[in-house]
Amino acid sequence: MTDLLLSAGRGPQECAWALARLLTRLEADAARRRLDTTRVDTVPGDRPGTWRSVLLRITGSGAEACAADWTGTLCWRAPSPYRPGHGRKNWYVTARPHRADVPVTPFHETDVEFTPCRTGGPGGQHRNKASTAVRATHRPSGHVVVVDTERQLHLNRRIAVDLLRRRVDADDEAARRAGTAARWRIHDELVRGDPVRVERP
Repeated sequence: MTDLLLSAGRGPQECAWALARLLTRLEADAARRRLDTTRVDTVPGDRPGTWRSVLLRITGSGAEACAADWTGTLCWRAPSPYRPGHGRKNWYVTARPHRADVPVTPFHETDVEFTPCRTGGPGGQHRNKASTAVRATHRPSGHVVVVDTERQLHLNRRIAVDLLRRRVDADDEAARRAGTAARWRIHDELVRGDPVRVERP
């Protein structure tokens, strides 16, 4: 399975029109290779039947090779359907591999290693003499927390697990934000000229 993001960048409306034509060609090429395609996400253009961007998922044996053949700057060579007599005939689109889904990190309490420990600070003789604090390590992520809020070890363990779960969730959210930012950067990285493919009506 491979995800390919096609973007018209910040080009004129003809680029969104070109993207729709190139997308149809790409899907037909994938079908000839006996691959399945799914439009995971789409952003429509200003005109009916046009797209500013499309996230296409290609699945099947040979999906990566198909995506590689369509990766880079693509050109649709045809007169503008919106501006008769306009001299320009080359309309550029970019296609880049893009991971659409950020996996959710599973959290299991069995992955947490607990070590009783002592901590300093206020709390009286009980805190100083008894190992009521806990050092908890979430092995898959490497996150470590030390909790000495309560005077009972099992309560501190419960708090530690909750803190670790929140940190793992925060990591997943940061990964999702980074993926979204990377996707928007692709829209701005469209290089016009030197296309890897030139398609015509």
